[in-house]
Amino acid sequence: MDVSAVTAWLASRAIPLENGDLAPLRPVLDGVRVLGMGEATHGTREFFLLKHRLLEFLVTEMGFTVLAMEASVSAAEAVNEHIAHGTGDPAEALRNLGFWTWDTAEMLGLVEWLRAHNATAPPGRKVRFAGIDPQLPGASLRRLATHLHATAPARADALLDPLTALTTTRLGSGHPLDPDVEQAAANLETYLAETDASPGIRAHARTLTQAAALLTRPLLNPHKDTQDAATLRDRFLADNVDLLLADPAAKVAVWAHNGHVMTGHHSGGAVPAMGLHLRHRHGPAYYALGLLFGQGEFRAKRLRPLLKWPRLRRPRTGERPVTHRVPFSGAPNAVETRLAAACPGDHLVDLRRHPDDEHPGDVTAWLTAQNHLRAYGAAVGRYTYKLAFMPTTLADEYDGLAYVATSTCSTPLR
Repeated sequence: MDVSAVTAWLASRAIPLENGDLAPLRPVLDGVRVLGMGEATHGTREFFLLKHRLLEFLVTEMGFTVLAMEASVSAAEAVNEHIAHGTGDPAEALRNLGFWTWDTAEMLGLVEWLRAHNATAPPGRKVRFAGIDPQLPGASLRRLATHLHATAPARADALLDPLTALTTTRLGSGHPLDPDVEQAAANLETYLAETDASPGIRAHARTLTQAAALLTRPLLNPHKDTQDAATLRDRFLADNVDLLLADPAAKVAVWAHNGHVMTGHHSGGAVPAMGLHLRHRHGPAYYALGLLFGQGEFRAKRLRPLLKWPRLRRPRTGERPVTHRVPFSGAPNAVETRLAAACPGDHLVDLRRHPDDEHPGDVTAWLTAQNHLRAYGAAVGRYTYKLAFMPTTLADEYDGLAYVATSTCSTPLR
């Protein structure tokens, strides 16, 4: 394979991001109803700022109406109340999302922009902020408690008490809940379906059912005799995006990790990604955009270095994210190497093959070959993270890539 041909092809399609002009994205995103905006790390300031710019463009120029976050369905309602009506403290609402990754000055700036936009936008152009992750459903449980104690006080405690553990258990904690919790959530949802409960109340019950399904199962199940939590989570993420698309006029920007927005499998090829579900359901109306970086710093928590016992490979309770540094890789099979060679500055490349395009043979070979790109979650291995690369076949997993040459740390609000 002639890498110079690949470099030339990428350079010919690169959209520079440093001049602020995103108009060249209009034809790229024409016909797209769901844009998956990924990220190689959750702690890179430049990814926040780029997504902020993208969202402004999507809202003002492309008619997007929803920002869907890889964050708690329940807790995100408080953020939405702020951008819709100006109520509450936005910093507190971000903190209550339960993910340190979104508790940043950069995200607060985006929320304040959304509030300013909604304050003057006509009804059809206002933007909704929504969570799509059923974890941390405490706000839903409180709303349901208020409803049930008012409408069925004799049954409220019996319906709700088995579900309280959902508010304190996190995915991957290593201690799945008793399976009876999943049945209790199903019983509550069935009970509410048989009453005159509002759609909003029923939606809160559905969130508890999803959370219970996640938290009563092992994170990964290599035997696949039952669906594991990681597989269910990505399916639920996609399901909750589709709920936001129930309005025929809705167009959704989805903010999540590269491993979720991709249209293949992640976690060692075992888990169908959210983006794969969305591709199957929406075809080319779903666009998977991965965000990569060349070198620099990012924030993440440290995993415990106990390799023998996977359940212990999680951050210590209360541990704060710290700075991690990675040099430029330069490896020939690293996607970032090719992007940097094509355009050393920040840029975006559309990888989709359009009817009037002709991919040179070397380009097709590169897109369909297994390459590697950097991938970090909210927590990374203490000593191994600099070597962390994820295998990728770009033709199967991404529609476009945005490249940031230098990563710096996101800014914590606390």
